[in-house]
Amino acid sequence: MEFTATDIASFLKGEIIGDENIKVTNVSKIEEGKPGTLAFLANLKYENFLYSTQASIVLINKDFTPREKVNATLIKVENAYKAFASLLDLYMQAKEALKTGIEQPSFIDQSSETGNNIYVGAFAYVGKNSKIGNNVKLYPHAYVGDNVTVGDDCVIYSGAKIYSDSVIGNRCIIHSGAVIGSDGFGFAPTEDGSYKKIAQIGNAVLEDDVEIGANTTIDCGTMGSTIVRKGTKLDNLVQVAHNCEIGENTVIASQSGMAGTSKVGKNCKFGGQVGLAGHLTIGDNVYIGAQSGVAKSVKGNQTIFGSPAIEIKQAIRAITVYKNLPKLRDEVNQLQRDIKTIKEQK
Repeated sequence: MEFTATDIASFLKGEIIGDENIKVTNVSKIEEGKPGTLAFLANLKYENFLYSTQASIVLINKDFTPREKVNATLIKVENAYKAFASLLDLYMQAKEALKTGIEQPSFIDQSSETGNNIYVGAFAYVGKNSKIGNNVKLYPHAYVGDNVTVGDDCVIYSGAKIYSDSVIGNRCIIHSGAVIGSDGFGFAPTEDGSYKKIAQIGNAVLEDDVEIGANTTIDCGTMGSTIVRKGTKLDNLVQVAHNCEIGENTVIASQSGMAGTSKVGKNCKFGGQVGLAGHLTIGDNVYIGAQSGVAKSVKGNQTIFGSPAIEIKQAIRAITVYKNLPKLRDEVNQLQRDIKTIKEQK
């Protein structure tokens, strides 16, 4: 796909400085720019690369003025980083638009409904009584079980699995290896020491504009639903247990896990490897630092860190003390020796 500077400036409502007819077919980092690519400069730490980059077009902020001559064509925009993200989105949409039709072999049960302009890759499967919306893309080896609803404009990548009765909203993206609606971890101990499986009869619900990373698992509810509210983004390798609920526009980084029936509020941010115990409530606008272990409920509008996680200022003070423990131990040992010597001298 090829775009001119005029095309790009028109889409971004930007101002061109340089050759308005120059064309690009790809993107690049500004420090690795090549002819025919587009780069961006948002962080002034990389300004020096602007004067040496071979990229054909560079997006810059409106309030930025170069200190030296720039060979590339510049497009001034309000926010170069956001503008670049918008262009990547446009590029992906154009790329995805090339995928249409139903490849063979694939299987769609005759009882299921499919919308307009869908793509179904080879070896993809759609079970009984499911509904696939308009402009949906099911890549090869994607699995959609029985009684599943998939909204409009969704992308389900190769190898993703959506169990029966799951509900997927509009404009959701589910990456390879993700599993939606798998059984919750429910087992009842018996008298002989073995465990009896508790049937998991609920489902999983993803609202609109949710993105699920590769190899992330969202369990169905034991009864009722496990719910991921609209706009939430889950990284790769995240575990969401049965009957959890994640609020709107929350982002959770890789290797984090939530035990059953925990509730997370709106606009929260979890670093990598955060763990939540079961039956907790996390308020809105809570930030949890990486590798934190959360053992009790957290009120909204806080930043916490540590294991067990505590308020960030307390956590920093505790870490400072922890780093000084060897020195403090030596000082205590010396004081004990001094006291012993004084006692012996009396």
